[in-house]
Amino acid sequence: MTLGSVHSLETMGLVDGPGVRVVVFLQGCALRCRFCHNPDTWEADSGEQVTPQELLHRIVRCKPYFVRSGGGVTFSGGEPLLQPEFLLETLRLCREADIHTCLDTAGCGRGMYDEILRYTDLVLYDVKQVTEESYRKLTGRDWTETGRFLQAVRRAGTPVWVRHVVVPGLTDSEAHMAALRAFVSAHVPNVQKVELLPYHLLGVQKYKTMGLMYPLAGVPAMDTEQVKTWQARYFDSLDGSKSNRCKK
Repeated sequence: MTLGSVHSLETMGLVDGPGVRVVVFLQGCALRCRFCHNPDTWEADSGEQVTPQELLHRIVRCKPYFVRSGGGVTFSGGEPLLQPEFLLETLRLCREADIHTCLDTAGCGRGMYDEILRYTDLVLYDVKQVTEESYRKLTGRDWTETGRFLQAVRRAGTPVWVRHVVVPGLTDSEAHMAALRAFVSAHVPNVQKVELLPYHLLGVQKYKTMGLMYPLAGVPAMDTEQVKTWQARYFDSLDGSKSNRCKK
């Protein structure tokens, strides 16, 4: 029997893919991003143990709400690709139930990418950084694995929405925005849209509660108006970037 470790479910998500969505947060992540606001999802051996069939039952109960909006289910985390067998089986069940699926990922899993993408309608791909050195400093890992994932996305032809966190002092300059656009154009296939996400402080209390040091202590929240300006200047002109719809 295949079991997965689920951190939590959000039943009315509005920002993780098109339409209203059920967002499934899976346990486990190999990265330690300095701006991570979900440290409670890092450990793989915690969370609720469920079967794909049990998880599908919970998702289907919300189907009347998300179908009318063009929504579906988004698998997030943590890093959902660290539970490939469970994820694949759940994605297959969602396809059989005619439920639109999104994969919210940094592309750092344990393989089976081609099989998983066969049942994935949309990838929400988190670009952490645009050079290998800066990627390692931000995440604590090299980017070999995420490169493998992007190769699989290219083979599959799965539509991609790129997401990138804008952090004061790290990723908040004109030069970085130009480099990000160049990186996406060169390395990320099938891009429909790029979303810049302003860094926020909502995860600070979690670190305190868990007794962890917060890596970006003292860094203020990102100016949302500046992010909107960069969004319009660098990314809204990309082909498909103004479309909020994606095809199965």
